[in-house]
Amino acid sequence: QVQLVESGGGLVQAGGSLRLSCTVSGLTMDNYRMGWFRQAPGRERDFVAGINWSGTYTYYADSVQGRFAISRDNGNNLVYLQMNNLKPEDSAVYFCGATRGSGYLKSMAAYNFWGQGTRVTVSS
Repeated sequence: QVQLVESGGGLVQAGGSLRLSCTVSGLTMDNYRMGWFRQAPGRERDFVAGINWSGTYTYYADSVQGRFAISRDNGNNLVYLQMNNLKPEDSAVYFCGATRGSGYLKSMAAYNFWGQGTRVTVSS
């Protein structure tokens, strides 16, 4: 049974930092590219960051470029999202996803598995 479990969300002031973790089980991480998406109330789930199988290539939404960093630890089945200089507009539920195929990493349709999400709230 595949499980992706996000953690690390919470309440933080603007300008602060959080590190989200995604613990993966039930699959071989080396075979999956990973991504983080987020969904604010009343909005669609949007791409935030993605990473290839080995971690050598990373991709970011324009809105988080330079502030967020995605990384992975295949040996421990973990994916991270380091979020710095947080802004109120970063408030959302953050989801971790895994994709085995070669589809467009920034598209939800490419992903085979999702976690349940972790909430991030940034106060002004």
